[in-house]
Amino acid sequence: MTRIRFGTEDIQYITLFENLTGAKVKDCVQEENSIGFLVPKGDMGLAIGKKGSNIERIRNVLGKSVWIIEYSDNQSNFIKSLFQPIKINRVQINETKDDKIATINISKLDRGKVIGHLGERIKIAKKLAKRHYNISDINIRTT
Repeated sequence: MTRIRFGTEDIQYITLFENLTGAKVKDCVQEENSIGFLVPKGDMGLAIGKKGSNIERIRNVLGKSVWIIEYSDNQSNFIKSLFQPIKINRVQINETKDDKIATINISKLDRGKVIGHLGERIKIAKKLAKRHYNISDINIRTT
């Protein structure tokens, strides 16, 4: 895992998220119209809130799509967590001397959900995978 440096805007988003949900944030990644918050294992329920109330409040305040991802110490489970609640059939991680690439197998019907509007969800997932497991790319295979 590389050392993460947050900008002023990231710190403001993290503080807002933690104050509104009571959940801690390990990492925060932004795209143009989306933001992803990585929470520690066990904080997912707190982050989402009763019937999704916390995540809805965050979306309304930020005016962006919000993705909450639960951290895992296992890199395959971490990759699966990046796309919850989408069912990932298989995660394969190929390592070479210089590179680490994850390939996920999903249903054709879920491809659009994995990629997200304007590709923002997959971009957030790739940034988090790079920061926490040095995975340089995530490939999608459909069945």
